[in-house]
Amino acid sequence: MSRERLRYWFDNTMSKGTPALIGWLAVASALLIVVATVLAFPFRGDRDESVLTIAWMSLLRTLDPGTMGGDEGSPLFLLVMLLVTIGGIFIVSALVGVLSSGLDAKLDSLRKGRSRVAEQGHTIVLGWSEEIFAIVAELVKAKESERRSVVAILADHDKVEMEEELRARLGDTGRTRVVVRGGDPAEPSALELVNPDDAHAILVLPADDAELIKTLLALGNRTWSGGRPPVVAAVTESGNLPAARLAGGPHTEVVDAQDLAARLVVQSVRQSGLSAVYSDLLDFDGDEIYIRAEPALVGRMYGEALFAYDSATPIGLRLDNGAVLLNPPSGHVLRTGDQIVLIAPDDSAIRLASSPPVVRPEAICHPRATRREPTRTLILGANARRPRILRDLGPYLLPGSEIHLAGPEEPGVPPPPGVLISAKQVDITSRTVLESLGVGAYDHAIVLSEDAYDAQKADARTLVTLLHLRDMSTGAAIVSEMNDERNRRLAQIAEADDYVVGGKLVSLLLTQLAENRHLAQVFDRLFSHEGSEIYLKPAEDYVLPGVTTTFATVVEAARRRGETAIGYRLAAESGRAPHYGVTLNPGKSAPLAFQPGDRVIVLAEN
Repeated sequence: MSRERLRYWFDNTMSKGTPALIGWLAVASALLIVVATVLAFPFRGDRDESVLTIAWMSLLRTLDPGTMGGDEGSPLFLLVMLLVTIGGIFIVSALVGVLSSGLDAKLDSLRKGRSRVAEQGHTIVLGWSEEIFAIVAELVKAKESERRSVVAILADHDKVEMEEELRARLGDTGRTRVVVRGGDPAEPSALELVNPDDAHAILVLPADDAELIKTLLALGNRTWSGGRPPVVAAVTESGNLPAARLAGGPHTEVVDAQDLAARLVVQSVRQSGLSAVYSDLLDFDGDEIYIRAEPALVGRMYGEALFAYDSATPIGLRLDNGAVLLNPPSGHVLRTGDQIVLIAPDDSAIRLASSPPVVRPEAICHPRATRREPTRTLILGANARRPRILRDLGPYLLPGSEIHLAGPEEPGVPPPPGVLISAKQVDITSRTVLESLGVGAYDHAIVLSEDAYDAQKADARTLVTLLHLRDMSTGAAIVSEMNDERNRRLAQIAEADDYVVGGKLVSLLLTQLAENRHLAQVFDRLFSHEGSEIYLKPAEDYVLPGVTTTFATVVEAARRRGETAIGYRLAAESGRAPHYGVTLNPGKSAPLAFQPGDRVIVLAEN
């Protein structure tokens, strides 16, 4: 073997890390002991030691220099033992250094989270953004009934910093164990750290769309052993939605975060309190949406199914062909294979009633004719969602309605037919500007979170604008966007009718879809302006005000109007967190009396 190849072989051996270095030190120690034994044996003098005894003496002096203190014999024998001791000092020192470096490297590897997650049925979260705290918090609530659950997070950040931030924001996670690993989710080798083959579901956070699509490609291109878990993701730009769905494939549910936030703003500006209803439906604190097969109801009409449960409220059907119908006609007959879409506190609470609930027909009111008129809407601020808001708001407006924009940009979309749109470039935080706009003459006002600023600065500007509007007593129904749920609590003093925290609602939706991806169709129907939507209508349109009745009576009153009642909102509690007066899926037979200003929450066509 040439000298160059020998050196190449030696370098390759040394590059294998701590075990190789320890091996070479062992070889050096053995050579030192053999050489010392060969040299010392002829000079042992009148000592009656064998070769093995001399070798053992050399080994002891290699490991412990103090052993040489009691040596006797000829000068040459003592010289050889001295040389062995000096060689041992170098070898032991090198061994200590190698072990120390190896231990540091192992601790650093553990700190970075490079060990594989050996779990089954766990939920994986890929990526890191502000939404991760809401997602993990909801997953913890969703898993409360399980004895042991695991959430595994993989993100390209420092593991220790992520763990500390999670502890600071979430506190105790109860029975759910949160495991953090550091690595790029789009890197196949890093992806294996969270054991995706045995996962229950995978969530990809809505951060940078390019990285999200790359991660979806990494998931799609890997070889899966057994069944592939569902993947849920959200894009921040609508234009990237087709690419994300193509990258994810049929096992992936991709949500358009911008479009969803725009829809929520549009629906909330028309229905005061709607954002609280959606928050209650999407989180795991109270009632959620479930899909359940009920063979006992096959052959019966949907109107009968409305009264079939004790502690659950039907809102629609999932047909045998996979289509979802919300608020179907009362006479729709359930067929074999159809499933009930309903609201319940937990799947264990869904059970058929032993007897029909109490309905008091004498308390039901006849529907009143409602008259719609053109409205004036003021939109303050500008962001990427404003064109979508204008597009989605158009179908709800009557000819003669007006939309006035105040912000740094032009509208960017053609006005809806018969609707006037005007724009002014102004600073929406200026009290003088707001007074000049004549905000008291508008029916609705929308305060948008401005993309030109970071999330906290944008929320601060929104708070200033809301305080000005409150002090001016505009009388308009005000809806505002917030980036951070914590800032919503600060905004309560501003008394806006609705706060749409788009990022949190998207996070809640992703968590719901991770638990049951079939809910995607249900929420898509709920957020759409086509078909039945959620409305908060005056309670006196359904039952006599002040008269003690039952929610089953409200359900019957809504059924007669072709609607599905799912809850109510009490005006006296509309300003109290966390539910803001909203009660979903109330007990059907419990006593109930509405006061002026109270609302019934229904699914209806209009």
